[in-house]
Amino acid sequence: MTLTSLADGTILSPFSRLRQLLDGTPPGHERPIDLTLGEPRETMPSFVAAKITEAEALFAKYPPIRGSDELRGAIADWIGRRYGLVGAIDPAREILPCNGSREGLFYAAFPAVGRKQHVAARPAILMCNPFYQAYLGGALAAGAEPVFLNATAATGHLPDLDALEADPALLARTAALYLCSPANPQGAVADAAYIARALALARTHDFILLLDECYSEIYGGAPPVGGLEVAAKTPERFRNLVVFNSLSKRSNLPGLRSGFAAGDGPFLDTLFEVRNLVGPQMPGPTQHASAAVWAEEQHVTLNRRAYAAKYDVADAVLGTRFDYRRPTGGFFLWLDMSVIGDCEHAALTLWKRFGVKVIPGAYLAQAGRDGTNPGAEYVRIALVHDSATIREALERFVHVSA
Repeated sequence: MTLTSLADGTILSPFSRLRQLLDGTPPGHERPIDLTLGEPRETMPSFVAAKITEAEALFAKYPPIRGSDELRGAIADWIGRRYGLVGAIDPAREILPCNGSREGLFYAAFPAVGRKQHVAARPAILMCNPFYQAYLGGALAAGAEPVFLNATAATGHLPDLDALEADPALLARTAALYLCSPANPQGAVADAAYIARALALARTHDFILLLDECYSEIYGGAPPVGGLEVAAKTPERFRNLVVFNSLSKRSNLPGLRSGFAAGDGPFLDTLFEVRNLVGPQMPGPTQHASAAVWAEEQHVTLNRRAYAAKYDVADAVLGTRFDYRRPTGGFFLWLDMSVIGDCEHAALTLWKRFGVKVIPGAYLAQAGRDGTNPGAEYVRIALVHDSATIREALERFVHVSA
């Protein structure tokens, strides 16, 4: 479940909040279209079921929580091919498989805060804003203060590192910084210089850079640079850096619950101990199937083509309306709906008049350090349906006005 901390102290997911917003309001179309959930619907690799069956005897064994040699080796090989790091990462020490990246992103907050116990002030966990809700869940569960770094059009939809560097008191008590590239929901991609600067801040102030790269394989143009790729060129290698990825978006396998954390070996040792206490192992057959999926790229190329076709539809239907710009990566649209009001009013209007369900942007963010919520005028749309359905949805409301 995703988490959003509300002003009254309760915890609700964006989807629960949306249900409350739309409760009792019928859709304004006989065929409603739900564009809220970022659940991939393209074809998953055809061999997955066979690979699970091939290893079904492993269901009778407790699986290794560090992951099998086969799986860690396959992930290391993929990292080597994808980022030009063949042989540069130790699969035994610098890779830790997880039950989807969300689990790893959440649990990583605990050892990150544990490293800051010598700081007198309350540890802080910084996060890009909007943010994936597991970041907030981890910060709250670890007893840290969540600090939201607004990522707006003015800052390239990434947190402003200049402003962050100008606050040494905050950096001194920072335990971790969560960044997402390509960003969810804006689709912005951090370049090598940006990642290098964020990593330099992490090392200077001794916090962990937690880099969420789950949308790394959905892009147009050049492949997004990765954190490991940047860090490997430094004398410290992966110190103070952990990246996360999964098969959910890359391979259309959200139900497989298969991801990994990679990078700083000593930190991953501690994260392993946390997971060994309270985290579930990835089932053996799942590990076997995952290794085969990481080793195969043809389905990933086909997946990218499918999303490119959906963005072609958005280009044609939206043009520059709602401040639309084709994102560099990911599969979301982040549309400025201020022409019809704030994000809640926009979401309600699109549902009530057109039967199109979207997520209000404010539900995916919090008020940042300047008191503003960067999602207040936006809605998020997930391009997970087929191109024809996406075209119909966008055409229903493209000319909407107050």
